[in-house]
Amino acid sequence: MQKEWGADRVNRRFIPDDASEWVWAAPDGHRIRRIDWSPPLPGVGGADGPRGSLLFVGGLGEAYEKYLETFDHWRGQGWQVSSADWRGQAGSGRLGHDGPVVHAVSFDVWLEDFAALWRDWASRATGPRVLVGHSMGGHLSLRAVAERRLDPLPDAVVLSAPMIGIGPSFVPLAQLRMVAALMNATGDSRRAAWRWDVDRPAALAARQQLLTHDDARYQDELWWRRERPEISMGPASWGWVRAALASIAVLQRPGLLETVDRPMLIFGTSADRLVRWQAIRRAASRLPQAELIGFGPEARHEILRETDAVRGRALDAIDGFLDRICA
Repeated sequence: MQKEWGADRVNRRFIPDDASEWVWAAPDGHRIRRIDWSPPLPGVGGADGPRGSLLFVGGLGEAYEKYLETFDHWRGQGWQVSSADWRGQAGSGRLGHDGPVVHAVSFDVWLEDFAALWRDWASRATGPRVLVGHSMGGHLSLRAVAERRLDPLPDAVVLSAPMIGIGPSFVPLAQLRMVAALMNATGDSRRAAWRWDVDRPAALAARQQLLTHDDARYQDELWWRRERPEISMGPASWGWVRAALASIAVLQRPGLLETVDRPMLIFGTSADRLVRWQAIRRAASRLPQAELIGFGPEARHEILRETDAVRGRALDAIDGFLDRICA
């Protein structure tokens, strides 16, 4: 039976006592903020008991607080859920000189962290191991799996609005790369690539237009930013833009995605103004075991934080996919 979404609510502004927040050390000693949350005991709240382990990785400038509600849903399905902030984001420090700006010289440092984190997490995980990535996290998940950086490989992969193309769809990526190269050559690569004014209501409203139709869930994110100022992030740097375009070019290499032998569920929306829906569709067509679900104007970029109807459709699809793959 399909779940009636919105019938039960969790406190999206509270870290439960049974969730563990801690710091994991990357191989070079960099401190990575992490959360682990075990499923309810069998019989508690109708839970059937543990069924496996799920690692969620978020997008550009994100913190795991944004997804507590979704983590709780997966826990209720029997999954032990873990997540971590990327190096240089939220509670995992900074790589640039400006606190709100997400900077990167290359995505390789994140892929190296990812491989080490996954190896450590997987060694302690029980049951099937599931990887879920959103936006930039979806991009890094796809690269890590395609390049076989994760050992062992996940049993199932879910990608939410993966960042396989960025910028306006009518601008060729080659042209974007030229602009990024020019901006990096003519100024500090750590400077912001676009304006972000957290104090202007109009800026906050414009940002929501990119992310979600759900006012309450958007306000939850702003609440967490006020409650925990250290997780508040803004725009990417020009260095990040150049690095992102270089990493996207890797995924476009002929033959790479065609070798991926992992079951994947991918979903996105044609109304996305942050990542390119056509690029997601092309990538899905190249992946031998990919299932693609498309949304329209009812969904913006953060599908897992959309209105109940949209979010519920996505979670129903994920639950069904995992029921089939990880039975």
